[in-house]
Amino acid sequence: MTAGTDLLVDAFGRVREAVEEAVTGLGPDELATRLDDETNSIGWLVWHLTRIQDDHIAGVAGTEQIWTSQDWSERFGLPFPDDDTGYGHSAEDVAAVRDLSAQLLTGYHEAVHDHTVQYLAGVQDADLEGIVDRAWTPPITLGVRLVSVIADDLQHAGQAAFVRGVLRGG
Repeated sequence: MTAGTDLLVDAFGRVREAVEEAVTGLGPDELATRLDDETNSIGWLVWHLTRIQDDHIAGVAGTEQIWTSQDWSERFGLPFPDDDTGYGHSAEDVAAVRDLSAQLLTGYHEAVHDHTVQYLAGVQDADLEGIVDRAWTPPITLGVRLVSVIADDLQHAGQAAFVRGVLRGG
């Protein structure tokens, strides 16, 4: 690995740690609890951030998503199509993400994390400058896409930690 990919692996590792801290010790009811009808539950937040990472890493790696290749979709049993990442979900969609265990959420996240690290092991610093998405102006480089995933993941992991703190009193 290179200095650049070492930093990315470290950052994705911090996401993994934040996910584990957010869900460990919580049961299905706590994971599905929403502070009000418009907020996201811990379970939804962790599922969504992991789906986004899975989707985006598979996209740049040119691989099938872990969600389908390792049957996580079936294990979760959610009422969404396999390509659903949670982006644009309504309050009703968020409420449908329930009856999940901390082990299921961390298991899926760990599988996606492992795939991410395996992918990054083959990335060189120069690859980070390559364009991966021309749908934006300016076009998105691999480095920008990866940092964007990390930023989004950490924001959602922080939201999950906040909800956990409210539920557990601190």
